[in-house]
Amino acid sequence: QVQLVESGGGLVQPGGSLRLSCAASGSIFGFAKMGWYRQAAGKQRELVAVSVLGGSTNYADSVKGRFTISRDNAKNTVYLQMNSLKPEDTAVYYCNGYNVRSGNYWGQGTQVTVSS
Repeated sequence: QVQLVESGGGLVQPGGSLRLSCAASGSIFGFAKMGWYRQAAGKQRELVAVSVLGGSTNYADSVKGRFTISRDNAKNTVYLQMNSLKPEDTAVYYCNGYNVRSGNYWGQGTQVTVSS
């Protein structure tokens, strides 16, 4: 079993930046997908960004051009660089990993609050 631990959340002013990290307790080399989801209060969890084995990435329309997902297999870590943050980006952000043999893994989440 691989455990995922997020870090890097916090309070930031609109227009600011944060970088989230997701550290895995084991190798993510074989994970077909690594991604970030978020869940705002009273809303359903939604996909923010995903990195697919092989190098492609996909983003929610609401974050395109502002967020960047990256994956360092050597460090077993996935990052989410978030720039030009908006109040509507406020949510709990969850790291997700999908392994074709063992299924889905989730982190415990990290709170991001964008407010002046």
